[in-house]
Amino acid sequence: MNRTIKEREKLYKTIKIIAPGTNLYEGLENILKARTGALIVISDAEAVMKLVDGGFRIDTDYQPSFLYELAKMDGAIVLSSDAKKILLANAHLTPNNLIPTTETGTRHRNAQRMAIQTGELVIAISQRRNVITLYKGNERYVLRDFGTILAKANQALQTLQKYKSVLEQSLLNLSALEFEDLVTLADVCAVLQRSEMVSRIAQEIECYIYELGDEGRLVSMQLEELMIDVEDEGETVLKDYLKADVMIEQFKKEVIAWDDEDLLEMNSLVRALGYPSGTTLDLSVTARGFRILQKIPRLPLPVIDNLARTFGELQKILSASTEELDEVEGIGEVRARAIKDGLRRLREQILLDRHF
Repeated sequence: MNRTIKEREKLYKTIKIIAPGTNLYEGLENILKARTGALIVISDAEAVMKLVDGGFRIDTDYQPSFLYELAKMDGAIVLSSDAKKILLANAHLTPNNLIPTTETGTRHRNAQRMAIQTGELVIAISQRRNVITLYKGNERYVLRDFGTILAKANQALQTLQKYKSVLEQSLLNLSALEFEDLVTLADVCAVLQRSEMVSRIAQEIECYIYELGDEGRLVSMQLEELMIDVEDEGETVLKDYLKADVMIEQFKKEVIAWDDEDLLEMNSLVRALGYPSGTTLDLSVTARGFRILQKIPRLPLPVIDNLARTFGELQKILSASTEELDEVEGIGEVRARAIKDGLRRLREQILLDRHF
């Protein structure tokens, strides 16, 4: 499932609570090793407490060893919302039995129903399968073994490197075509498609990092290094080619809801950019110049905006004289010459890189 930004943030926040390195994870790990199973509710909200029946009132500070000992009893354990106190043990949960559930075991069915009904975090640990399952609202997430997560994270990093390399080649090709005024919608969509693919792989790695907890630091550093400028490049491509009546956030919101098959359909991207249905991919389009201008050293963003909005097209900026550039707000004679020289050097470098 391709989650929205808010859904991902909620999931990351949930995983972070029980990631390796936390006291809660230590208690869950002890339960896993002992193969006793457990049902744990992390909330003292009124909606939760109304569905808790019986049990022993504990009201003590959380300790991993306490959680392990209390899990030996059959009932549920209730922790405070910040997981710093153990409130109840051996409690009976009474969620609505009419709530549909995909689970089969009694413990997991109760956990899923409780999470759906209250919207709070419920953790079920399977005694037979030795697996930790998180339930939060309608979300269900199975925590995996540390070694498995790390292997998957490293594999995803390698995949990200390959996709990033393809994206960089597409951007280089787009830059060369922009200087030659030969860009088509197919070229633009190819860049946007690959940029979104890179972002989706990065999001998957982020989830692994949260699951790895303290042990995910090196993976996080590698991800940060690989993703430098990726989001900025994608945004400037949108600023260059989105139709005037389509906002960047509107485009992103639409694309993020697509599954991977939808993303591979370039005609969907054409429509998301604001072009009417039936527009051919070989339609010639012209960049406004935002992305290329951002590559000129020490050129402030307000000046880039003024240039792009004054001339409207990259080709007009390229053909403008020093005097014409000088007339734009924020550009003096010295900066106008620097822009002309910067564009010339950039063009030479891009055309050179494209052939090697």
